[in-house]
Amino acid sequence: MHRTLKSKTISGSFSKIKKEKRIALMPFLMAGDPDLETTAKILLELQANGADMIELGIPYSDPLADGPIIQLAASRALSAGTSADKVFKMLSDLRDELEIPIILFTYSNPLINKGLEEFCVLASNVGVSGLVVPDLPLEEAEKLSDIAKSKEIDLILLVAPTTPEDRMKKIAETSSGFTYLVSVNGVTGERSTLENNVGSLVRQLKQSSSGPIAVGFGISEVKHIQQVRDWGADGAIVGSALVKRIANASLRTKVKEAGSFCKELRAATN
Repeated sequence: MHRTLKSKTISGSFSKIKKEKRIALMPFLMAGDPDLETTAKILLELQANGADMIELGIPYSDPLADGPIIQLAASRALSAGTSADKVFKMLSDLRDELEIPIILFTYSNPLINKGLEEFCVLASNVGVSGLVVPDLPLEEAEKLSDIAKSKEIDLILLVAPTTPEDRMKKIAETSSGFTYLVSVNGVTGERSTLENNVGSLVRQLKQSSSGPIAVGFGISEVKHIQQVRDWGADGAIVGSALVKRIANASLRTKVKEAGSFCKELRAATN
């Protein structure tokens, strides 16, 4: 079976990256923006240019945690007819070529509409390694976590700067694969600087959990990757900045633009 290979699991990837004395580069991409054919090419281009894992968004009409750049990407993807089933079909077609973990980013509603069990079965069948559901509260995560785990999928939970310490500990203990540390209060989006308290949050989380910590929301340039690395995190998630580059490029250059940006960011992970 392809997906039980150690290199394709999230924990296996983090172990390998740790030995290389660097942090993981984890780009976020909206599936279907501008179309799924282009998304498939970008996934392979990101892999070829040093992405360690890729977070792949399933477009949703009411993306509460997303800023304007990713909201617009979701709208374009939905207008192009992108659905969860079509995303699964695309991943199935790419299965033999994708050698890095793919983490699906989706909201609770599409997940519940499809059925938790059914969604996880479909995701597992196409080699998905992880799942992020930003609007899923901790109390409801345990049921989904059990289902996902039975299908060899990590359910990754989010911690915010406002999360109380005792709750942060519970989230870190429940999260599988890694804990997703949101670097800002509010929605996703490019920012020129990162909040200084992120470093202390990373240290706090390290005391609560032995698992890897990846920082996301607002990471948009090389200096941010270096900052996250210096703070002791294990991975950096880059979303809006990449989505914006893809959106602003011509259809002919979107794939190349995504690859060159990924290569630039990867150089900063060492």
